[in-house]
Order: sequence, then C-alpha cells, then structure tokens
Amino acid sequence: MDAIDTERLVLRAYTEADAPRVLDIHSRLDVIRWLGNPPYVPMATLDEALAWIARHNRHADIAPFERTFAIEVRGTGVVAGSALISRVSLLGADEWQGEYEVGWHLHPDAAGHGYATEAGRAVLDDAFSRGLEHVWCGMFAHNEASARVALKLGLPELGFGPDPWYGGRSRIFEATRDWWLSRQSS
Repeated sequence: MDAIDTERLVLRAYTEADAPRVLDIHSRLDVIRWLGNPPYVPMATLDEALAWIARHNRHADIAPFERTFAIEVRGTGVVAGSALISRVSLLGADEWQGEYEVGWHLHPDAAGHGYATEAGRAVLDDAFSRGLEHVWCGMFAHNEASARVALKLGLPELGFGPDPWYGGRSRIFEATRDWWLSRQSS
C-alpha cells in the first residue's frame, strides 16, 4: 500500500512497531464505542494489536479499495489514529454487496487538530482517483465528532435513519466519484 502525504500527515500502512499505539487507541471505551455494535470489548494485549494490524493490512491485498491507514503526524511520528475505506455488507446479507464506507478514528490526544478531516479528504481523493464510484459514511446518530468531520468534508448528508449495515439508527452521508472530483476541481 502506497503512503499518502498531506500537508501535516503521512497516511501509511500500519507496522508492528505501531502495536503499542494501536493498543492504546483501541483499549479506550471512548474510542471503540463508535466503531461497531456492542458489546464493546477494549483491546487488552499487544498480541491483539498485532493481529488487528495484520488483519487490516491483509484487507488491502484482498479488496480493490479497502485500506486502513495509520495517520502519522508529520514531524512527530506519532500515530494519531486511523483513516480507512472499508467494505460493508448490508444488514442480513450473506456476502459483501460491493459497498464501501469511509471512516476515521483518533486517539483522544489527537482530537481537535483537524487530522481526521485532512486524512478523510486524502483517503477519499485516493479511492476516487483509483476508480471507486461510490462511498458511504455512516455513524451512530449521536456521534457529533464524526458528523462534524463529514460535514467539513462536504459529504452530502442523507439524514438519520435505520443503518443498513449494523442496525440501529444512524446518521448517513454518501458521495459519488463524479461529485467528489467535480468539487475538487472547482
């Protein structure tokens, strides 16, 4: 997976050396409560962090657009969190239906610096430039921090409704390649 450079960040594949930071991020209930359905089980060991890294790096080899990037702050080398394009299955579907979503999550000490917005823009630029046609951005209805990022990115909001991937009520955004590219050129 090629790295992506932005003004303040390097988006790159996770390495085993990142395992302590991955553990620190994913052992926090205030982070993982936004990443999936309950029960929320905090990461507990470096072995779990290494397995998470291996799984996410392997996905980039399997799916044409699926990538999880470590968000490294240029100059400090600190991993602020993750930005990703991931495959999602429609709720109740037995197999993947060709849907992708964009997402991000940060360590609490990295929040409030605009890193998620900068990284989100970069992963969308990358995915759409490589030919992805459509992407979703869904979040728990009360996840205001992620909603602010989606709004700063200018993603068209569909509103609140039943989440077709995880169940429950979500706030949903979406973007198409043509729409994104036209916005970037204007």
